[in-house]
Amino acid sequence: MTKLVRQFDTVLIANRGEIAMRVQRTARRLGLRTVVVYSEADRDMAYVRAADEALCIGPAPARESYLDVDAILAAARRSGAEAIHPGYGFLSENADFAARVEAAGLVFVGPSAAAIDAMGNKARAKGIMEQAGVPVVPGFRGTEASEAAFLDGANAIGYPVMVKAAAGGGGRGMRLVHSEAELRSALASARSEAQAAFGSGELLLERAILRPRHIEIQVLADAHGNVVHLGERDCSVQRRHQKVIEETPSPAVGAALRARMTETAITAARAIGYIGAGTLEFLLDEGGRYYFMEMNTRLQVEHAVTEMVTGLDLVEWQFRVAAGEPLGFSQGDIAFEGHAIEVRLCAEAPEAGFLPQSGPVVAWVAPDRDCDVRVDHCLRSGADISPHYDSMIAKIVAHGRDRNEAVRKLAGALERTILLGTPCNQSFLLDCVRHPEFRSGATHTGFIAEHFPRPAARPMPPEFIAAVLVAVSETSSRHGLRDQAPASVTVMAAGETIAGKVRRVGACAEVMFTAGGSSRTVVVEHLRIVDEAPPVRSVVCEVEGRTVAIGFVDTGEAILVAAAGRNWTLARPNPLARRARISNGAIVAPLSGRVVGVAAELGAEARAGDVLVVIEAMKMEHRLCAGVDGIIAAIDVKVGDQTRVGQVLARVAVAADGAAAGGGHG
Repeated sequence: MTKLVRQFDTVLIANRGEIAMRVQRTARRLGLRTVVVYSEADRDMAYVRAADEALCIGPAPARESYLDVDAILAAARRSGAEAIHPGYGFLSENADFAARVEAAGLVFVGPSAAAIDAMGNKARAKGIMEQAGVPVVPGFRGTEASEAAFLDGANAIGYPVMVKAAAGGGGRGMRLVHSEAELRSALASARSEAQAAFGSGELLLERAILRPRHIEIQVLADAHGNVVHLGERDCSVQRRHQKVIEETPSPAVGAALRARMTETAITAARAIGYIGAGTLEFLLDEGGRYYFMEMNTRLQVEHAVTEMVTGLDLVEWQFRVAAGEPLGFSQGDIAFEGHAIEVRLCAEAPEAGFLPQSGPVVAWVAPDRDCDVRVDHCLRSGADISPHYDSMIAKIVAHGRDRNEAVRKLAGALERTILLGTPCNQSFLLDCVRHPEFRSGATHTGFIAEHFPRPAARPMPPEFIAAVLVAVSETSSRHGLRDQAPASVTVMAAGETIAGKVRRVGACAEVMFTAGGSSRTVVVEHLRIVDEAPPVRSVVCEVEGRTVAIGFVDTGEAILVAAAGRNWTLARPNPLARRARISNGAIVAPLSGRVVGVAAELGAEARAGDVLVVIEAMKMEHRLCAGVDGIIAAIDVKVGDQTRVGQVLARVAVAADGAAAGGGHG
């Protein structure tokens, strides 16, 4: 039981990035002094600059910094912090960490170690919930079960089944399996991924509920026996079992179902003596039946939508409850107003299988106040996105009087967001929120797989190409464009050469360019170039009677373009640059990351599809495979090495003639 009235004036935030900024915001409002920790990779991040005190706790890998309990406790002692807020991810649901914080005489801003431990293992949590009368998904929970036992368990449940990591979440260690043949390989890969992500390879099986809704209930409890719910959130729009869009209330939950689910959530919280902010997660099937999945014993990424409709600051109540204060309000005092929707802006490439990305943030411009949205982030122009951590870099949250208004505001805000330099999922999010099925509220966990099986990058519209060529010609020349004196501009877009000539004709500019094998001549009128949000230059003009507004940054090597929520890169060809000639047999890193497995042996035979190298980036494993049969001719990395995009990791040669065999990303 939490001691009542445990005053603290200084809080250490044992996390990074967006959530560290979020916790700081509330802490400052409450008059608390903030201390943050950072890895060597995060030294220049905005959350570090914003804190009252910042302490470096180790190198970039999380296990040597943000997951180093000794380093974090030492930082707390050094800074004089009396409380530790874990944020989400990292150590936030680590019972041993919570216990050590308490043992050190500090306040852990979260539930007790016992509650974390009870819910930290999915298999054990389901057993506790069953005893409390909470409905759970039928499954198999063998603590140290053999492969044969899992196969028998799956046959008893009936296919399809879900393989899940018992100790984790966020989609890591999770596989949908349709047959016994699939199950064998799924168990091995899920166990490996779970061990790397959570330090435990324990797995469990559940009956797969197809086309379900993912519904979660936010609860808040104090040390005085008070427990309330703050409504439900619908987190059904997911990819790879990771949430993409969250909203409240759920379009699928009516008053009667809401009453049953929230009562179940409160029962579950009381069953483990829960204190603090927590979330009960359920699957809701098409027949209206719901099943407990897990409890997140921490603040959720999507807590912002709940704050928008209730007016409550969940971080504030985490602090107050941790200090021993009673909630001071009952269930009947909570008012739910309007509808809120959140999207997760991630550094990833949807058109490349959502591969996580890293690199420079050349330009970041958040939606302005006129968009009437909340943006939680830790971005700034000139910063870098590290390959060592989660790919989520910002959240955009819209609130409206009803769902339609919230969707409109969110789409408008996405159109006015600019992130240039590192690939991101911005345009994909825009496509999702504008999709008719999403607009109707008829989503489920297979929404993305069903409607966006292979997201593709959209080509740059011709009028945008013309506007960019004119703007670049105007700004790159010392005296700007001159009448009748054409300027030549050549760029590359998605591997295609765009050759253009631009010349001034009175008050207009005439653009002649060749793209996609065809030529066009376009007249650009009323060109205005302004530097409203450096380094981004805004261009407004008229092309064939249509107003065009774009933002661009000319880095010298490339022209980065943002317009209406979409981004394009126009690379400048460099004839002096030596292009690496990578044969089809090269196993090439598709992203920056850390090598966690090398299955290749020099001189050994390899068959098409064999996994040769495994890369871990932003908490996900990426298995790189041979493309054809051959002999492994080169291995250029070892476990622990850091990779960069385009780096050759290994090479397969066809034995018959020495020619290179294909490589791929499995």
